Amino acid sequence: MNPKPIIGIAGGIGSGKSTVARLFAELGCLVISSDDQVRDAYEQPDVKETLTHWWGKSIFRDDGAINRRAIAEKIFADPDERKRLEGLLHPRVKQMRDAVMSGKKDDARVPAFIWDTPLLFETGLNVECDAVVFVDAPTDIRNSRLRSNRGWGESELLLREKSQLPLDKKRQMSEYVISNAADAGETSEPNAVKSAGLEELRGQVRDVLSRILERTASRLFE
Repeated sequence: MNPKPIIGIAGGIGSGKSTVARLFAELGCLVISSDDQVRDAYEQPDVKETLTHWWGKSIFRDDGAINRRAIAEKIFADPDERKRLEGLLHPRVKQMRDAVMSGKKDDARVPAFIWDTPLLFETGLNVECDAVVFVDAPTDIRNSRLRSNRGWGESELLLREKSQLPLDKKRQMSEYVISNAADAGETSEPNAVKSAGLEELRGQVRDVLSRILERTASRLFE
């Protein structure tokens, strides 16, 4: 176990993983978002050149930026294309992730690293984590959030999750479960409801972090 634990965040699309990660950040944890790092990787000239060679200019927006939705349509319909893209991006994301952690490993103000990674299990990153937290939310609530936040229909959620491990399997493989069935500020519910849901979620995050840090401390002295 690492002196500063690595905590992976898992869960279904729209379950609120990033919200949970943000609450860990409130407690001093350093959140490393693979989505942010993928965006940075997409801006690298050699990555853009490779993607142009593979798929042409149709995957770029008018301003020259990568159209991630266009890429998603290609890779979620073709597992081979998805693996090819992962082979291009994942080494770069790992390099960025390792650099961030190396710069903070001796910072006493940071109790833990949080990996906010959509494909934590699918990429095998869970084995590098000291603990995995599964963010649980019913499908109807996730669909509602995705309609509100991203304009997705049910078919888009089903298509994307079809290419991932089943949620039940992810839940079984996680050491901790946080329930995000209540509204935590991600939908159009009244502010009082959002606030209550967020406070309940914040309490769960605080409890899980405390348990992980206690376990880490005890194992360091074994």
